[in-house]
Amino acid sequence: MSPILADNPLLRATVSNFFFFLSLNGFILLPLYIAALGGTEVEIGAVMGLYNAVGIVCQPLIGPWTDAVGRRPFMLVGVALVIIAALLATAAPSIPLLAVVRVLQGLGFSCFFVSNYSLVIDLVPPARRGWALGIYGVAGLTATALAPLLSEWVIRRLGFRALFAMAAAVATVAGSIVLRLREPGSETARPAPGYLWERGTLGEVFRLSMGVTGFFGLGAGTIFVFLPTFAESLGVRTLALFYTAYALAAIGVRVLGGRFIDTHGRRAVIVPSMLVQTIATGLLAVMGFLVTRTSQTPVVPVLFLAGLLSGGAHGFLYPGLAALVTDQTPAERRGVVVGIFSSVFLTGQTTGAFVFGYITHGIGYAFMWTLLTSLLFAGFALSLKLDHA
Repeated sequence: MSPILADNPLLRATVSNFFFFLSLNGFILLPLYIAALGGTEVEIGAVMGLYNAVGIVCQPLIGPWTDAVGRRPFMLVGVALVIIAALLATAAPSIPLLAVVRVLQGLGFSCFFVSNYSLVIDLVPPARRGWALGIYGVAGLTATALAPLLSEWVIRRLGFRALFAMAAAVATVAGSIVLRLREPGSETARPAPGYLWERGTLGEVFRLSMGVTGFFGLGAGTIFVFLPTFAESLGVRTLALFYTAYALAAIGVRVLGGRFIDTHGRRAVIVPSMLVQTIATGLLAVMGFLVTRTSQTPVVPVLFLAGLLSGGAHGFLYPGLAALVTDQTPAERRGVVVGIFSSVFLTGQTTGAFVFGYITHGIGYAFMWTLLTSLLFAGFALSLKLDHA
């Protein structure tokens, strides 16, 4: 391992995050594989949504255990599960088996993300937390930018099975970094794992900031699941451009404006970002009504713009909301709150995958994007009630 990684735990956590999500994001284009196997929008939504559904159930349970046992063991378990899932996918030319793959990936993601994200919070004081979480997240977003480009190149030339094998190899790199990771010592004794209803844990779900997080997840999840097949229905072949724009915008706002989360307050970035996410889905709705596969309307530039807007919103929203919900959390309960925060976000994503799959199958993409835009506007209105502090 590089001496730089060995001496900098925050950098080490960030680099392992990059390789882990580079592997997982190789499955962003899995809806195309499901469609090629004869799957409908409903089956696409169900299979893709299983990933988040597992996270919703598991992450609040994993959070207390990461506080009790430590971050590193769960990071290793997460990497191992993702490797197993990728290898299974290479031999899974059926939709039911791909559903099993997504369940394993959801469990692996839950173990790795909650423990690694909690580790980063352990390493950074609150005054720099919003900026640090944003920069840490740049690694995952960089993976989001690179994975679709690399994945599309591989599947067009070598096929999906080669892509899945490559994902397993990349996850192995993440595991090699985690194996040599050392956690900082805790100043307080870690509590024994308890039930979710103990110590007011379930009360965290009903905080206003968690409600805004749910709406944010609804928008992000629906866009990521159905954008590939929506673009294909319009005759677009360069699907990676949207994801690249999304990731580049999110990276840009975090690198150039990430300190705003700490210097101007959490609300100052959350409220306008919720509005920008709403505008992005509104653009997709307009395209759904105006564009057909044979029309001459320039689709790619609008997709790119929608990617920039929604990615820029994501760049502020995730670290801003994460910092907001952990600001008042004691060290011994950080894993708990991170698990609940991520679970609420995934609840929004999963709702989008399952519910909007049926809506799209029944009334089409244009009306689906319109309904999503209306719901996101409600989320923006809710964010206006956040505390100014």
